Amino acid sequence: MSLVPKGNFFDIDRVFDQLWSPGLKAEAPESGFFAPRIDIVELENNYEISAELPGVDKKDIHITLEDGTLSITAEVNKEEKEEKEGRLIRQERRYGKFMRSFALSNNIKESDISASYGDGVLKLSVPKTQEETPRKRRIEIG
Repeated sequence: MSLVPKGNFFDIDRVFDQLWSPGLKAEAPESGFFAPRIDIVELENNYEISAELPGVDKKDIHITLEDGTLSITAEVNKEEKEEKEGRLIRQERRYGKFMRSFALSNNIKESDISASYGDGVLKLSVPKTQEETPRKRRIEIG
């Protein structure tokens, strides 16, 4: 595959997964960073990346492309509510900074990458360039 997600040491979901695998080292949950869940589909002319960003406002999503790395970042701030009764037993909603990066290969048309956002899902279309068939030629020794 030509579009490869880069490793992310800040994925909070990894912490919960690793609770069941004690031999693996996990990032501390208080780091405030985690990676959104993504799907990558390879089509004939492009890749489609879908990232779950629940509760994120469109204006808080930043997509950058630098040195062949496509990065998605966003930040969700925790709502401050004064609780007069009861206490929080469990909190599963995420707050903090979302981060995800992808290493792009040479067959990507970087200038035509496009994005859309709706219903908490960011969709990126990453067009491929036409790959040239490698030519084989014999080189004579002079």
